[in-house]
Amino acid sequence: MSQEISKSIDIKKLLKSVLHFESSDLHLVPGSEPQIRIDKALKPLNLPILNAKEIEEMAYALIEDKQKKIFEENNELDFSFELEGIGRFRANYYRTIGGIACAFRMIPIDIPPLEKFNNNPIFKELVKREKGLILVTGPTGSGKSTTLASMLHEINMTANKHVITIEDPVEFVHTNIKSLFSQREVGADTNSFSTALKFALRQDPDVILVGEMRDKETISAALTAAETGHIVFGTLHTNSAPSTINRIIDVFDAGEQAQVRAQLASSLISVISQSLMPRIGGGIVATQEVLIANPAIQNLIREDKVHQIYSQMQLNQNETHMTTQTDQLVTLLRKRAISKETAITASNRPEELIKIIHNLS
Repeated sequence: MSQEISKSIDIKKLLKSVLHFESSDLHLVPGSEPQIRIDKALKPLNLPILNAKEIEEMAYALIEDKQKKIFEENNELDFSFELEGIGRFRANYYRTIGGIACAFRMIPIDIPPLEKFNNNPIFKELVKREKGLILVTGPTGSGKSTTLASMLHEINMTANKHVITIEDPVEFVHTNIKSLFSQREVGADTNSFSTALKFALRQDPDVILVGEMRDKETISAALTAAETGHIVFGTLHTNSAPSTINRIIDVFDAGEQAQVRAQLASSLISVISQSLMPRIGGGIVATQEVLIANPAIQNLIREDKVHQIYSQMQLNQNETHMTTQTDQLVTLLRKRAISKETAITASNRPEELIKIIHNLS
């Protein structure tokens, strides 16, 4: 039975189904049929239940001996790959009590322009800056990589820049248009984010993308690069603009935090905090909380008054181009794009949102 199933289920055909159903992810877990994620919900494919041996065969068919060795030593493996005629994928292999499991994320080969997903028009202005730090944050699966790829694509279409990306793994692959791209993968092309950032400054970059600002060394190097004439893009797994600023500062020891606040105040351009949620009638919709570091925001960061930033973001939004997640959720509710339950579940400030909803009804 096992051999028959292995012959009937081909990993490339399974990955093709991700494209066919316009889903975002494919999951292979021992003891379950293959499942795909559509509009944030998992849906089983009408296929036989897979056992550990079958998943191992499919998983190992996609990787080289070097990657197999890394996985067998660490029980974790992150990589990306492209299948001709199907698409590009980010993959993670991991072990469960039942055996090897796999998660595949679909990555569009064609990089979407900023206009495609109704990104804030101010993004086109932000990417014209010559130096500073732009952070795109949010939970896993919130579209951070797509937004960053679109911003770099805008630079590629409009400016002659040298763009260095440091990723784990490389997701979107950029074709040189006006800009020159040097894309580096942690593990394959460099040992770590912090090491790559250190040497990036000697590689004559104009723009640097840091796939994830995971540790003190990486964050420190990114701040230095942003201060010294480079525009730096980075990501963190934070849910709001103020929490992003706190996360960066809290990585450092107490004696270093005043200096870091000063660095961040002078170098920060913007924090864009994203989340995705199901749309009424099908599909997904995004919210993007946008902080832009004007003089008032810079002073609050410098003076350790991050708790006042949210209130500042609510003021004069037509002039500042800032918006909060609550603003975005209320707009979507008025358009009847999402349900009240979805909005409240997704909200970082549910009490504030519930009060507004009550006043709307």
